Amino acid sequence: MTVELNHTIVPARDPQASAQFLADILGLRVDPPLAHFTPVRLANQVSLDYDQSDDFEPHHYAFMLGDQEFDAALARIQHGGITHYGDPACRDSGQIYRSKHIEGRRGTYFRDPDGHLMELLTRGATGS
Repeated sequence: MTVELNHTIVPARDPQASAQFLADILGLRVDPPLAHFTPVRLANQVSLDYDQSDDFEPHHYAFMLGDQEFDAALARIQHGGITHYGDPACRDSGQIYRSKHIEGRRGTYFRDPDGHLMELLTRGATGS
């Protein structure tokens, strides 16, 4: 049997709004509620299950996208007036990064409504 990540819990003050925010950027849909969770399912069937919480530390979530999906998501970020950064410390505003280690890999960071650091990145030439 292989080991795969099935889901992870994303704490949010307003789970529906936060799930919709991410789904809109990634071009996905928010799944129907599952118990008290608001799920967003990714292409590899991993689910981000948004759960209501008022007290949490922000987390980092990274999403691998194809080049076209990255360009579309970045356009939605820019069109939505969402600040994005070329570095995880959020200093290089309005930038994307290009990997020094993986040829062709691009990425960017942005914060969701709850302060979670979201990262979008492409596979690059090696496909990993």
